[in-house]
Amino acid sequence: MAIKSSLLPVRRPVFIADFASVIPLASKTEAPEAEEAVGKPKQRKGIRYNFPSADEPAAAGLSDGYCFRITFAAGRLARSYEMVLAFLKEEGYGDLPFPKDVDELCLFRLPPKLRHQLSLFGDNGYVHNPVKILFPVPAGQRGALVVELYNEACEDHLIRFHRLK
Repeated sequence: MAIKSSLLPVRRPVFIADFASVIPLASKTEAPEAEEAVGKPKQRKGIRYNFPSADEPAAAGLSDGYCFRITFAAGRLARSYEMVLAFLKEEGYGDLPFPKDVDELCLFRLPPKLRHQLSLFGDNGYVHNPVKILFPVPAGQRGALVVELYNEACEDHLIRFHRLK
């Protein structure tokens, strides 16, 4: 019995591969002790420790040297939020407190009747230094979330984070 094409799922899941942590097998088997004996400091990976400069491309997002901005849109808000949490853990922000699920994240959304007034004074979403998880205004893509990461090593970091400068 043949399956109709209309019954097949329209969307496929998206998986992001990280090839930076892959070590070639030849170098791994040759001399793993020699690399440790040199005494090189272990390089931390992730945007938190290696913030991209203004002219440097990074992870499909935009950076001006102070703020890295990327949008996640997976169709459903729950899937987008799962992608955001996985991205933040990979980039070194896993130790920060985040809302436990989408329902808790939606509590940080501005009410629709007052959104046009309150958006002048605050962000429409969850804010915890140095991460902002925002709902896009106006809503463009269904289930989209905007993530802003701020460079903690920059001078006047807190002033820039709270948009006072």
